[in-house]
Amino acid sequence: QGLIPLMYTGLINYRDGAPVKTIPAPSDEHLVWPEETAMQVADKQVPLPVDRRIELTMKKFTHTHHQHQTTLGNTLYKPVLVPTLYTALLMGDLAANSSVYGPQTNAYILKHLEVVEIVINNPELEDHTFHFHGHNVQVIETGPYGNSSTENREPVAHKVSGPWPMWRDTIQVHGFEFIRVRFRADNPGVWFLHCHLAWHEYNGVAVVFVEAPGVLQQRQSVPKEMVEMCKRQGIPTQ
Repeated sequence: QGLIPLMYTGLINYRDGAPVKTIPAPSDEHLVWPEETAMQVADKQVPLPVDRRIELTMKKFTHTHHQHQTTLGNTLYKPVLVPTLYTALLMGDLAANSSVYGPQTNAYILKHLEVVEIVINNPELEDHTFHFHGHNVQVIETGPYGNSSTENREPVAHKVSGPWPMWRDTIQVHGFEFIRVRFRADNPGVWFLHCHLAWHEYNGVAVVFVEAPGVLQQRQSVPKEMVEMCKRQGIPTQ
C-alpha cells in the first residue's frame, strides 16, 4: 500500500444501537490507476509551444528543533499578512516585482498569454498530489528523478505523452519521479499550486503564480465587501 494508501474504507451508522459490523482492511494493491501520459484528449489539442520554463525541485530539511519540512523550489511557503490578490491589485507597476509579495510567498510572476512549462522534481520516496488553481495543464512527460536505489525501489519508467496530451488540474508525482506540464497564462489572477496533502501544504509545499498583474488591475478591483470582511477578521488589506 505504500506510505499513503490510495483507498480508505469506513463504516457509518445512522441508528443508535445498530450492530457494529466489521469491514475488511483496505488495500489498494488491486486498483489500476490510469497513466496520464497514456491518455489523449478527444479534441486533439497538440502540445503548447513553450515560452518559459520553471523547474521546481522538492527539498526536505530538518530544523534545529527536529521539525521536518519540505519546500517546492528553494522557498518554504508561508501565508502572508496581506492577501496576495490584494497586493497584486493595489501595488500598480510594482505588482510585477515578486519581492513585493514577501520573501516566503514563493511567488512567480507570469506574463499574459505566455506558455509556461512547469517541471516538478521529487527526489524523495513519498508520493505527492499537486493541485493547480486557475488552470488545467497538459501532462507532457514523466520519468525517473533522483536515486531510488537508496530506498530499494525500482526506478520509475520514462513516459512521454502522445500527440494530444491529457489536460488535468491535479497530478500525481510519485517518489523519485519528475513530471512536465504546460499551460497558457490566459487567466489573470493569483493562483496557488500546492500539494493536496493538507499537512504538506500547511508545512510549505506550495508556490503562488501571480499572473498578468497589469491586466488583472484593468479588469478587477477589490470589492468593498471583501475589505470589510477582512477588517472584521483582523486581516490587513494593504
